[in-house]
Amino acid sequence: MTRTSGILLAAGLSVRFGSPKALAPLNGSTVIESLQQVMLNSGLDEIVIVLGAHVEEIKPLLLKHKKIKVVYNKDYNLGQTSSFQAALRQIDSKTKAILLLPVDYPRLTAAMLDLLIDAFFHQKAKILVPTFNGRKGHPPIFAASLKEEFLEVDPKDGINSVIHRHDKDTVLLPVQDASVLKTFNTKEEFEAINPQG
Repeated sequence: MTRTSGILLAAGLSVRFGSPKALAPLNGSTVIESLQQVMLNSGLDEIVIVLGAHVEEIKPLLLKHKKIKVVYNKDYNLGQTSSFQAALRQIDSKTKAILLLPVDYPRLTAAMLDLLIDAFFHQKAKILVPTFNGRKGHPPIFAASLKEEFLEVDPKDGINSVIHRHDKDTVLLPVQDASVLKTFNTKEEFEAINPQG
């Protein structure tokens, strides 16, 4: 039974980073390899990886695993929302929850994903967002019942337009781990959150 689907977004152009963020060096491998392991070590039942820009460079680093599906978003230049929608069209129809993880959150752990998944089902929320020191972070988790709403969104309006609509059904979950905020767009930001390289 597929209870929770995880979506890993790795389709972006990485313009400010200057090279694919997914290929940034991390723990002796790359960000994309590390995050796949994190997701496989968590309680996620399926993992949908979205590729777009730099597909030929990233694809060889994808793991062969029965839980992993790969989706190519031909409209990746429309941004993150279009990649999320491409993944939503491919997730298991029986899934109950959808965890959304952009590739630029490389410090997250399997334990953190499990904490969020458990909290989502315990709280019976439509949307769960982790916070650290009062700041909203990633990855959010969405009830699968919101799938059609997300698919109807204009990519220009973004995922947040649906989140705002469901303010009352959103749980903000304080966590004791700054990894939920540790994202990067530039080489300097990456070095700041990943000093060991």
